[in-house]
Amino acid sequence: MITHRGGVGNISQIQQGLGCQVLVQEQEAYLLPLTVTSWQSEFHLSAQSQVLWTPGHSPGTACLYHSCFQGVLFSGRHLLPNQQGQPTPLRTSKTFHWPRQLQSVQKLRDRFTVETLSYICPGASTGFLRGKRVIEQAYEQLGQLNLAELRQAPCML
Repeated sequence: MITHRGGVGNISQIQQGLGCQVLVQEQEAYLLPLTVTSWQSEFHLSAQSQVLWTPGHSPGTACLYHSCFQGVLFSGRHLLPNQQGQPTPLRTSKTFHWPRQLQSVQKLRDRFTVETLSYICPGASTGFLRGKRVIEQAYEQLGQLNLAELRQAPCML
């Protein structure tokens, strides 16, 4: 699965070498010069795992949700830990669409509950987790984000 356009570098070689299927959100499927399986808002990999479209970082950014262990969200670069280890969207010069990214965060808050989202596994900035591998109490922490304040956040990089 490709979670955003920055992850397509050697995908042709990977597909050929492993003989695997490539799964990518439809907003970015056209970028790949190979046969892919594309999807729209979500794709069920199994009864426990699904891919969720979370545009913002790039048009086809996706997160992987696994319902075991009281819910784990593999957020890639959609949600990263800040200096206090709390999940937050990061606005950079490469952010495709900041308002959409914030809308995607709200959709995650609406979709999950304290019972269905316990952990976030970010794809970067894990040093801010100070030795931990996950953001714990994920749903509660997402609920504490002030999206109105974040709308005005300056570009970080």
